[in-house]
Amino acid sequence: MTEGVKRAFPQWLGLVLAVVTGTFVAAQARINGALGAALDDGFAAAAVSFGSGLIILTIVMGFSRPGRRGLARVVGSLRDRTVPWWTVAGGAAGAFLVLSQGIAAAALGVALFTVAIVAGQTISSLVLDRIGFGPHGVVPFRTSRVLGSVLALVAVAWAVSTEFGGDKPLWLLVMPLLGGIGIGWQQAVNGRVRQVASSALTATFINFTVGTVVLLVAMAVHFAAVGLPDALPSDPILYIGGAIGCVFIGVSAFLVSHTGLLVLGLGTVAGQLVGAVLLDLLAPGAGGLHWTTVAGAGLALVAVAIASIRR
Repeated sequence: MTEGVKRAFPQWLGLVLAVVTGTFVAAQARINGALGAALDDGFAAAAVSFGSGLIILTIVMGFSRPGRRGLARVVGSLRDRTVPWWTVAGGAAGAFLVLSQGIAAAALGVALFTVAIVAGQTISSLVLDRIGFGPHGVVPFRTSRVLGSVLALVAVAWAVSTEFGGDKPLWLLVMPLLGGIGIGWQQAVNGRVRQVASSALTATFINFTVGTVVLLVAMAVHFAAVGLPDALPSDPILYIGGAIGCVFIGVSAFLVSHTGLLVLGLGTVAGQLVGAVLLDLLAPGAGGLHWTTVAGAGLALVAVAIASIRR
C-alpha cells in the first residue's frame, strides 16, 4: 500500500515543488554573491556556505534516527560494493559549480554564465534520463521534452538578454557548461543515494559532507597562494545560504525519482527566474528589474509545462 502511494505522487505537485525550490536557489545566489563580495574571496564564501549547511545537517542527523539508519545502509552498501563509490560523490559537482561562480561568473557576466549553466544542465538531464541513469528509470526522447528544453534555453537567454555585450573570454564558458552538466549528474546520484538510504536527509548530508571537504581543500590551496581573506562580515543574513542549499538538495533528492531529471531541472530553472523577478521587486539589485526577465520567467514556466506532458 505504501509503494502504491509513492507511485501515485502527483506530477503537478512535483512541478510546483521544483519551481519553489528553484526560487530558493535565486535567493541563495544573491546571498552567496554578497558574502563573496564582503569577503573579497569566492573560495572562502563557497566554503562558508557549504560548511554552514553541513553543521546544520549534522545537528539534524543527531536527532534523526531514520537519517542515521540511512547513513549506515549507505556505508554498508559501499563496503560490500553493491553501490559504487561515485554514487556518493554528488557533492563534488556542487562544489565545482560554486567554484566556477567565483572564477568565471565575473569575467563572463551573469548572462553568458547563466545560459551556459542551463545549457549544460538541460543536455545532461535529457541524456541521463534517456539512458536511465537517474532513479526515475529510462525516459525516452519525446517531442514535448525536446521542445520544452529548447524553450527553456530561449527563456533564460531572453531573461538575461539585457546583460549581453562587451568583450567576453568565451573560453571560460567551459567551466559553467561543465558545472551545468554536473548539476544533472549530482541530482541523479543524490536520487540514487536517497533510494538506498530511504532518506532524503541522508542523501543531503552525504552531499554536503563531500562538497565541504572538496571546498576546504581548494580553499587551503587558495589561501596558500594569496593569503587569508578579510574578517568575516557581521550581517547574519549572509550566512543562511547553506541552510537554503540544504532545502534545495534535500527536496531535489526526493523529487528526482518522481519527476525525472529533465522536468526537475527545468522546474528549478523556471523557479530561479521567478525568484529573480521576486527579488528584484522586493529587494532591487544594482541592475533593477527588466521586462525581459519577467517575460523569460513566464516562458520558462510554459517550457516546464510542455516538457512534463506525458504520452
